[in-house]
Amino acid sequence: MANLTREMLVNIALTIGMLAFPFIAIAIDEPFYITLATRVAILGLAGVGLNFALGTGGLVSFGHAAFFGIGGYAAGILASHALNYTPLMESPFLIEGTNQMLIIWVVAIIFSGMAAYLIGLLSLRTSGVYFIMITLAFAQMFYYFAISWPAYGGEDGLSIYVRNAFPGVNTLDPQSFYFICLGLLLGGIWLSAVLKNSRFGAALQSARQNEERLAAVGVRPFNIKLTAFVISGMMTGLAGALFADLNRFVSPSMMSWHMSGEIMILVILGGVGRLYGPLAGAIIYILFEFIFGGMTEHWQFFLGLVLLGVVLFARGGIIGLIAGRARHD
Repeated sequence: MANLTREMLVNIALTIGMLAFPFIAIAIDEPFYITLATRVAILGLAGVGLNFALGTGGLVSFGHAAFFGIGGYAAGILASHALNYTPLMESPFLIEGTNQMLIIWVVAIIFSGMAAYLIGLLSLRTSGVYFIMITLAFAQMFYYFAISWPAYGGEDGLSIYVRNAFPGVNTLDPQSFYFICLGLLLGGIWLSAVLKNSRFGAALQSARQNEERLAAVGVRPFNIKLTAFVISGMMTGLAGALFADLNRFVSPSMMSWHMSGEIMILVILGGVGRLYGPLAGAIIYILFEFIFGGMTEHWQFFLGLVLLGVVLFARGGIIGLIAGRARHD
């Protein structure tokens, strides 16, 4: 119970810190820090998606960049058609572009979910290193498709000239956009907690531990894992749409294996299976990129040392190091 209480206190502290951070940045006259915090929130949301599949279901996916990129391209493509006043499709029915975030998010979630469903149908028939390699292979397929898609920039990517709109909010204001991203991050964390503590979450954890026992009580492990994989992909796809809006740019690099690795690193740094682990990992990642990236282009070396230390000496990640071991550590 003590460990649980300590972890809850850490989670509350992280929430309060994220809520207060933009006001602190303005108070010290460093508005650029708000953009860094926005990156933390977006990458944290992508990590929450992966963490649900990895931490709860034991699905070690190295292809979540595919969903991240699909979400980004959903934002970029819809925005570009809205800017140019050209429809995406005229026959058999008219589909026009839009710059409304709420519509873009729905499209990003739907298409990311569809991709996750198709990838999961094939990859979840395997396990272990085969599952890792198949998810990686699918992500690379999407990556090379984006490179060879000249209609939307190909290898050069696609610019979003004006940040997409949210009802009643000036999204060009960094603080307003930050709170949109933070709200979605906290919503993703809440959804993960609800699902993990539900009957579905119990079945998913059972499928991770002993598929035969779960099948013996009449529950198909494959269906449970596929559903979790789709939910995970949807969350990561939503993060991709936000990331494209933050940068006002989307490119095939969002689908590369490097991005899959970054999302995986966030989860491992913060703590696999920890509710706020992806957020803690994203904070560390962005801090290292900002601090050491200004000193050397090889800043990942220092991040690698920390990652190595976490893997060897802090199996529960940074959250586990502070809050103590959880039952799954």
